[in-house]
Amino acid sequence: MSVSVSDLSGLGLLTWVYPPGLVDRVVAACGRVEQRRRLLPARLVVYFVLGLALFSPAPYLDVMRHLVEGLRGLGLLGEWRIPAKSSLLRARQRLGSEPLRVLFTTTAKPLGTEDTPGVFWRGLRLPAADGTCWDVADTVANEAAFGRPGNARGPDKCSFPQVRTACLVETGTHLILDAELAGCRTGEVTLVRRLPRSCGPSQLVLADREFFGVPLWRAFTGSGAELLWRVPANRVLPADRVLRDGSWISRLHATTDRAKQDPVPVRVVACGLEGSGRAAADDCRLVTSLLDVRRFPARQLAALYQERWEAESVFAELKTRQRGARTVLSSKTPDGVLQQIWARLLVHRALRELMFRTAAAGGLDPDRISFTETLRSAWRSVTVTPGRFSP
Repeated sequence: MSVSVSDLSGLGLLTWVYPPGLVDRVVAACGRVEQRRRLLPARLVVYFVLGLALFSPAPYLDVMRHLVEGLRGLGLLGEWRIPAKSSLLRARQRLGSEPLRVLFTTTAKPLGTEDTPGVFWRGLRLPAADGTCWDVADTVANEAAFGRPGNARGPDKCSFPQVRTACLVETGTHLILDAELAGCRTGEVTLVRRLPRSCGPSQLVLADREFFGVPLWRAFTGSGAELLWRVPANRVLPADRVLRDGSWISRLHATTDRAKQDPVPVRVVACGLEGSGRAAADDCRLVTSLLDVRRFPARQLAALYQERWEAESVFAELKTRQRGARTVLSSKTPDGVLQQIWARLLVHRALRELMFRTAAAGGLDPDRISFTETLRSAWRSVTVTPGRFSP
């Protein structure tokens, strides 16, 4: 018995995390439901775009063959044939980037529990804020939309336009909880300023020194979250009161607060970075909104800050292991580029959700699960056992 391609639901990991009903609702909410019966309905195109991210950097037709191979083996495709590449390109253009963005924002949520290593510390969930850039196809449209960064080695510009991405990452699971995209002309601080919408009480947000500043600090603490951020080496932090663990209470002022009448109280922790070999006090300083020295000892805060680097591991997964090293995003149009990035974020979430559930079932730390092996398992789930995937 054959079914219409528009009814496809057995695409392994993709439909396990993003079930057809959810995809249909997102497509409808974005106004992308087709007005007439098509060879490539919107639901299939969403899964095709996700497939491009999952099997990156495989060509269009190879990816579509991956998606339908197992279903054809089960006799579910009838007389349907794989369309030409030009038809797939037009289908992507019809879909646009908005359904992928909405699907991400709809499904992005924390998964880690108190029992998941690295997710909580003293009752506070640990997200980290950070940013990265993507090289995209060198076209006039992409450069106009996203810009091209300068080259630090000379007056020439870099080879490719770039898209900047700011993310909020759950450190213990590597799940991306929120993301913002913009051209490289938009600074990381500007993008990160939009992430407090996903923060709240019972969180301790980690961030590096490039984000340090009173406006951004207040934006995050205004959500109810606590903060632990690194401070630039040249920032003066006077000691108003030295605490018994060696940390001290200080105050921050915005550059616009010339009269210094609206200070932000902070606690400063001097610490050494792992493997530096220099004196701890000379290495780095952290500032935190956690002022209680008994509940939050300085030594533990200094050790905890190392979790911030988990965000860098997430970007390595996204841009090297998942995408393919030195792969430039291929879309020639800005909307196509955004569609590709949202698809990669969605596939990364699917992989990380699988890793989290696999680790939880075995009582393991998610960091003990191989990302590469999980990626290969996801490939097999789509091409070998459609409709039968389980974590």
